Amino acid sequence: MLLNVASMSSGPTIGIPTQNLQSIGGVPADLPPSWVMSHRYILALVAEGGIPWMIPLLDAGAGTLREIYDRLDGIFLPGGADIDPDSYSEERHPKCETSDPARDAVELRLVSWAMEDHKPVLGICRGVQIMNLAAGGTLYQDLAEQFPGSLKHDYYPFGGKYSREHLAHEVTVHPGSRLAAIFGEGKLPVNSMHHQGIHALGDALVATAHAPDGLIEAAESPEGHWMVGVQWHPEALAERDHLTRRLFGEFVAASRSHKQERTTGLAAR
Repeated sequence: MLLNVASMSSGPTIGIPTQNLQSIGGVPADLPPSWVMSHRYILALVAEGGIPWMIPLLDAGAGTLREIYDRLDGIFLPGGADIDPDSYSEERHPKCETSDPARDAVELRLVSWAMEDHKPVLGICRGVQIMNLAAGGTLYQDLAEQFPGSLKHDYYPFGGKYSREHLAHEVTVHPGSRLAAIFGEGKLPVNSMHHQGIHALGDALVATAHAPDGLIEAAESPEGHWMVGVQWHPEALAERDHLTRRLFGEFVAASRSHKQERTTGLAAR
């Protein structure tokens, strides 16, 4: 896909953390360590006018990561590997799968900075879980084992059994939320490709959608900060659903507004 870079020159810069290729599994042992990310996330943002900036997993305590962050207008948190329970001070459950601690550290640092600065954040699947940890919450490491009465949430597209577009169950979107302003309140069919989920909700967030089993499926900041996370995978649905495209569009629009405010503030110094 060829992108018209000139037409996007005024768009907001969206930071997209990468993941270690080795965390995906099945990678040849002699392949050098590599940072990667799915095209679908990036193209969904570009389609709405965002300028993607893939973020390497540098030391979260080093100044280079902050230099990158300061140049961004929004933070996008993609899906991916399980979050390491060390990130929220819990022992690893036997069903907790391969994790990527370097990615955890970078994403948690980015979200913490964004919460301080009110920089827009959109989290997808693992992304809403990172948001929740940054806000002081906790996770279920495996829903089937730790969440009594849990629905099946792990409709993984491995081996061709399910497609990424498979609508696995409905969620109920809460009235008055940013999510409801995009999708409407009430029932919304979603895809589902996760086995971890939000347990205790962080203090800086409110739940804005639930699955039929009671699991929190979306959360956002209630205090004017554009920070929205969903547990499903809208990037797989955006091409065929205009409301899902609006989710990405509203995030890019919020990031553009933040860019304008930031640029005005810098000019006034």
